[in-house]
Amino acid sequence: MKLSVVIVNYNVAFFLEQCLQSVARAIQGLEAEVWVVDNNSVDGSVAMVRERFPWVRLIESRENLGFSRGNNLAIRQSTGQYVLLLNPDTVVEEDTFRKVVDFMDAHPEAGGLGVKMIDGKGAFLPESKRGLPTPAVAFYKIFGLSALFPRSKKFGRYHLGYLNNDEVHEVEVLSGAFMLMRKEALDKVGLLDEDFFMYGEDIDLSWRLILGGYKNYYYPHTRIIHYKGESTKKSSINYVFVFYRAMVIFARKHFSERNVKTFSFLINMAIYFRASLAILNRFAQRAALPVIDALAILGVLFLSKAMYQELAHIDLSDSIVNIALPAYALLLVMSLYLSSAYERPLKWLNLVKGVLVGSAIILLAYSLLPETLRFSRALTVVGTLSALPAVLLLRGIYQMLGIPKNLFAARRALRCAVVGLHDEAERVSNLLQQSGQEVELTIHVQPSGDERPTASSISLSQLHTAVEVHKLQMVIFCARDLSAQEIISNMASLHGEELEFKIAPPESLYIIGSKSVEGPGELFVFEVNSISKNANRRNKRLFDVASSILLLLLSPLLIWVQRKPIQFLKNAWLVLIGRKTWVGFYPETDQKLPPLRPGVLSPAHHLQPSSRSSETIGRLNLVYAKDYRIKTDLRLMTSHFRKLGGEK
Repeated sequence: MKLSVVIVNYNVAFFLEQCLQSVARAIQGLEAEVWVVDNNSVDGSVAMVRERFPWVRLIESRENLGFSRGNNLAIRQSTGQYVLLLNPDTVVEEDTFRKVVDFMDAHPEAGGLGVKMIDGKGAFLPESKRGLPTPAVAFYKIFGLSALFPRSKKFGRYHLGYLNNDEVHEVEVLSGAFMLMRKEALDKVGLLDEDFFMYGEDIDLSWRLILGGYKNYYYPHTRIIHYKGESTKKSSINYVFVFYRAMVIFARKHFSERNVKTFSFLINMAIYFRASLAILNRFAQRAALPVIDALAILGVLFLSKAMYQELAHIDLSDSIVNIALPAYALLLVMSLYLSSAYERPLKWLNLVKGVLVGSAIILLAYSLLPETLRFSRALTVVGTLSALPAVLLLRGIYQMLGIPKNLFAARRALRCAVVGLHDEAERVSNLLQQSGQEVELTIHVQPSGDERPTASSISLSQLHTAVEVHKLQMVIFCARDLSAQEIISNMASLHGEELEFKIAPPESLYIIGSKSVEGPGELFVFEVNSISKNANRRNKRLFDVASSILLLLLSPLLIWVQRKPIQFLKNAWLVLIGRKTWVGFYPETDQKLPPLRPGVLSPAHHLQPSSRSSETIGRLNLVYAKDYRIKTDLRLMTSHFRKLGGEK
C-alpha cells in the first residue's frame, strides 16, 4: 500500500462529504486506503460515510478522542508507505496525492510534507509553512510583531513570511490540516503525542521528525482548500486557553528549563492579553449598542429631571429617583431588544416601537406603585418619551459616520454566477429561488469542455469580466462539473474581489461556503423563516420562559391532568432554565438541522408511533426548522397537554 489517508471527523458531516468526494478523485491510479475516525458525532456523519462512501475504512468512537488519539487509532491500523493526516474541512486537487507521493519518493530524507493551502475566499493561508515557536518567535507572534513585519527574517519566523510562497522550502513545522509523513519515520520517532487534545500536536510531531534526522518540506506545486477551522472559534476565550496551554506542553517537552520558564511566562501573558481582546471584541459586537443606548437614555432622564425641577420648582427625592431612572433606562433598552431594535440591519420603526412599548410598560408599572414611591408622573412621561429622540439621534450619527460598518445595510438581493453544465447549474439556481433568497441576477457560466456558451450563458474565461461588470457578490461552483483543481484555480485568480465562493456538491441541497464548519455551509432551504434566525430563537426562548412560569404557577391544578406529574414539573423547570424546550426536533434522526435544545414534544407527536417512519419524521423536522411559528409550539402544547410530562 502506497498511501493511507486519515481523516478525524467531529460534527462536520457536510464538509466531510465534500472532502471525501475530492479524495475519491485524488486516489485514482494510486494504491491507497482512506480511514475516517468519527469522534462520536451526532450530525449523521457515520451514516453518511456508510451510505455514500462504503469503500472508506470507518472507525466509530463512542467518545470524542481528540485529534491525536483519533489519528493514532487509524495510523496504527494503516498499511501505507506514507500516512496523510487530512482535515475534513479540506478539498484536495485531483493530482495532489500523486504529486506529493512522487516528491517523497524522490527525497528519501523527507520525513514530512505540507502543501500550499488557500481559505474559502481564495486567499493563501500563511500556516502552510511555519517555523518553530521558540520563546522569541512566540513573543513576536503573540504581540503582533510578526503581523506588522511578515517578511522580516527576525519577526516573521512564525509563518516564514520571508520565504516565497511558490517555491519548495525546508520548514520546521507542518500543518495538521495536511500532514504527509513517511511511515518508517513515524515508526522511528513515534506517533502524535496524546497529551495534546487539540492544537500543538502537529508542531510537536514536526519537530520530532527533524530531531529524528528527517527533513520537513513545504511543497507549493499542488493546492488544497482549507476552510481554516472556523468551528474552533478562534476569537473565543476557550480557544485562547486551549491553544496556548498546548504551547506550554510543547515547551516542557523540547526546551531547556530556563527557556520553559521564559516561554511559560510569555504564554501566561498571552492568555490574559488575548483573553482580554476576546472579551472586548465580544462586548463590542454584542453589547456596545445597548450599553451606549442605556447611557444616552440615562443621561436624557437625568437631564429631564434637572429641567423639571427647575421649571416646576420641585425638589424630588434623590433616594427614589436615583433608583427609578436607571430602572427606566434598563426597561427601555430591554424593550428595544425585544422589539428587534438591535437586529441588523437596524430599522427605524423598531426603534420607535421599542421606546413606545417600553414607555407604556413603565407608565403602567408606575401606576401600580404605592403612593410613597411615586415621585412625578409628568417626569416619567416626559423623560421616557425623551429617550426616543436620543436613540434616533444616535442612529443618525452612526449612519452619518458609517460606524459600525453596514449597520443599516439591508440585505441586498443576490447577484451571483453559477459555474456548471446547464442541467446542474439550473438545479442550483432553482435551489436558490426555492429557498426564499431574493436573487436579482444569476449568470450561468459554462465550464471548459464540450458544451458551448449559449445566448443566456458565458464561458469560464469571461467570469472575471462578468464579476466586474455585473458587480457579482457570489460565485457557486458545481462540483459535479468542475475538477477541484479548476475550482481552486478560479478561487485563487478571483481572490481580492469582494466575492463569496461556494461549492455545490452533486445531488445535494447544501452549498458549502467559508463562513463556518460548524454547520452545513449555506443551507439555503432554511432561509424562509428559519428557526436559526436570531429573532425566531429569541421569540421561542421567550415563549418557553413565559409558558414555563405560567405552568409552574398553575401546577397545583395541572398535575392532576398530567400522565406523568413529577416529570411534568421537572420538564417545566428544565425548560425554564434553558436545558430543554417545549417543542424540539424529533430525536434519533441523521438529519443535519439547526442546533436546538432537546424537546419535550416534537412536530411528529401528532402521529401514532407506528406511523413515525424516518422519511415522515425527517420531513416534519425539516418543515418545523424551515418555517418556524410560535403558534406551532402553542398548538402542539395544547393538543398534547397531558403529555407535557412525557408519553406513557
